[in-house]
Amino acid sequence: MKGYLVLENGKVFEGKRFGATGDVIAEIVFTTGMTGYLETLTDKSYTGQMVVQTFPLIGNYGVIPSDFESDEIGPSGYIVKEWCQIPSNFRSEGNLDTFLLERGVPGLSGVDTRSLTKLIREAGALGACITDEPDKVDFAALKAYRITGKVAQVSAKQAYTVQAEQENYRVALLDYGVKTSIIKELVKRGCTVTVLPHNTTAADVLALNPDGIVLSNGPGNPTENVAEIATIKELLGAEVPIFGICIGHQLLALANGFETGKLGGGHRGSNQPVRSSETGKVYITSQGHQHVVLRESVSGTGAVFFEHANDQSCEGIRYLNAPAFSVQFHPEASAGPLDTQFLFDDFMKMMEG
Repeated sequence: MKGYLVLENGKVFEGKRFGATGDVIAEIVFTTGMTGYLETLTDKSYTGQMVVQTFPLIGNYGVIPSDFESDEIGPSGYIVKEWCQIPSNFRSEGNLDTFLLERGVPGLSGVDTRSLTKLIREAGALGACITDEPDKVDFAALKAYRITGKVAQVSAKQAYTVQAEQENYRVALLDYGVKTSIIKELVKRGCTVTVLPHNTTAADVLALNPDGIVLSNGPGNPTENVAEIATIKELLGAEVPIFGICIGHQLLALANGFETGKLGGGHRGSNQPVRSSETGKVYITSQGHQHVVLRESVSGTGAVFFEHANDQSCEGIRYLNAPAFSVQFHPEASAGPLDTQFLFDDFMKMMEG
């Protein structure tokens, strides 16, 4: 069955429907990973967006629940050049079409994803619609679309604890849309992790007497999370080690008075190079973000210690006013390179100290 992708600038791409039926409006972005489509689909950081895969064949190793980053699908829509109808992997428990259908997420295949990606790269993230009737699309709605309120939507509704087999540390994790792999990396290192809703107060966090605090990844514009930023400001004064990842990195920066902005095409995929300003080494990382901490705003209480090797944007900050550091990329890097997993070890040393 034919389907269409309509962009707010009037561009229309024809394809074939798979997954769920129905129309959907979202912000369209692309990711460059050759593998890891399951981790992308179950990453709540993509909530409010539809994702274009630049790699031409998606779904060849099927659906593997143990690789999921959450129990939910993050993206509102999914666009590929070709989806594999006969996956082959001994761990596979299904195919991509059925997976999207059961979860109500529309997909579109047969799209010229190369041309589409180049367009997004130049124009930035756009309002877009997957539809069967391109002539009836409300372009005003596409242009007006904004991702708002998604952290509250995807965060845990109540606290829960993941117990380490041999507990060395107690970690409080503020959930803005956390990836399961972050929790796994902490537990693997002997951390009992208490996952807390996004709106947990600083007093309630500190009442747990944690050895460290993790600020998780999540969707949307960080500046709209005013209450969360205020909470982090309070936590900075408690002298408890803090580790921020993705939107957690951005919120920590905002709590210190730094500024954020929005990149054009964004950084998404498992092949993003970052350079350490401390050692000069370049690491390949997994990323999924449009918003970024503005490097020129980082001063006084913080210092940039990772930069993107392509555009020199801020990828990590060490704080001088508290035992805290944060990174824009994903050191847990499931389905991506493991180059920067040592940052979890650095966090362990900070808690030990």
